[in-house]
Amino acid sequence: MIEGAEGVLTTTGTPIGLLIRNVDQRSKDYSNIASSYRPGHADYAYDAKYGIRDHRGGGRSSARETACRVAAGAIARLVIPGVRIRGALVAMGQIEIDRSRWDWAEVDQNPFFCPDPIAAKEMEGYLDGVRKSGSSVGAVIEVTAENVPAGLGAPIYGKLDADLASAMMSINAVKGVEIGEGFGAARLSGEDNADEMRAGENGRPSFLSNHAGGVLGGISTGQPVVVRFAVKPTSSILTPRRSIDADGQEVDVSTRGRHDPCVGIRAVPVGEAMMALVLADHALRHRGQIG
Repeated sequence: MIEGAEGVLTTTGTPIGLLIRNVDQRSKDYSNIASSYRPGHADYAYDAKYGIRDHRGGGRSSARETACRVAAGAIARLVIPGVRIRGALVAMGQIEIDRSRWDWAEVDQNPFFCPDPIAAKEMEGYLDGVRKSGSSVGAVIEVTAENVPAGLGAPIYGKLDADLASAMMSINAVKGVEIGEGFGAARLSGEDNADEMRAGENGRPSFLSNHAGGVLGGISTGQPVVVRFAVKPTSSILTPRRSIDADGQEVDVSTRGRHDPCVGIRAVPVGEAMMALVLADHALRHRGQIG
């Protein structure tokens, strides 16, 4: 990228390169699991596929891999000016937020990216107890994109919601994705789930609800795009778990080193980045289709 007139960055047409050096690694922390498979981790799956695995933190299955996604997401946001993407942690373990207290300003006021100040305070003590016990918990993240134009996506191949689901599922430790009402839609009636419309400005519809999460038929409706994803508990924990080693011998595995008691906290900016990347892709495709 080069700096053009008035400080505007412009691409040159060549690939944009990003380099993030991992200078704070502690490989020795993983020496005790060099030949053992951590339960809940990708150790065995990687070994089964490639015949080799990097035990020094997990390699490509490590959450460190997501740093490049966040960097790329920052560039993707430049492709979709005007689109506002924000993420928040809406549940941690057994603690869920009260949506009546949702305040986006609170997300930057606590270490959990939580929009509910009361729930954030509860999470603080809760997570400290989890950490001290050597265990871990999961989390649910919600990412919203506002000012997304109607018409992004395609009916079958290249559905916007399918690509969003794929992007969020590609994040390490994510085990479930919802668009809009998600699994909750199965408990609604047709009347309750339908996003009714009235005449809005410039002949466009004014939606009375957003159960669809801003996507219908794989195409954006112009409403906020809403995605939630569930992050499993960190697999690397101090509590011994039964497993086997590379020779098939039964072992008990306890993982030392620096591990988050809730890796879902760090997933908030990663989810925002993946939302930006998918929307940027679809915005460029749409631009190519309409000329």
